[in-house]
Amino acid sequence: MKSKLLKAVALAATMSMAAIAAQAQDIKIGYVNSERVLRESNLAKAAQAKLEAEFGKREKDLKDLEGRLRGAAEKLEKDAPTLAETERNRRQRDLIEQERDLQRKRREWQEDLTQRKQEELSAVVERANRIIKQIFDAEKYDLILQDAIHFSPRVDITKKVIDALNAQK
Repeated sequence: MKSKLLKAVALAATMSMAAIAAQAQDIKIGYVNSERVLRESNLAKAAQAKLEAEFGKREKDLKDLEGRLRGAAEKLEKDAPTLAETERNRRQRDLIEQERDLQRKRREWQEDLTQRKQEELSAVVERANRIIKQIFDAEKYDLILQDAIHFSPRVDITKKVIDALNAQK
């Protein structure tokens, strides 16, 4: 009795698996590597160039200020033995104040850069998602995944998305 029941369950399971496998062959799946789209598309490269142009001067100014501050600190260290204590203390306070100012400016620059980068990348992602939706509809995909851990090159449509983004103006 148990053996007949086990055989019936095994037969039902086998038939279910066969039906699922047959259905699975009809499913069309695609994969898009978002990181690659954000790295290789012309739109993303243009956004990166725009950010570099927008924030490059501020970054250079910060590096120059840092260099001047480092030079002043080295000069103070060199001159410290010959300076009067009040003058040495005053210069140390000035350096500390300049260092705080530099750190504040660097933080502001980083926050502004991060915010603008988010804005630019959001625009690229939005356009990429529209392209992905167009491909999904036009080619009748059942499922398109982004950022999978493992995928087959057979389902990778990243190049198609990048090419479509690059073709847009």
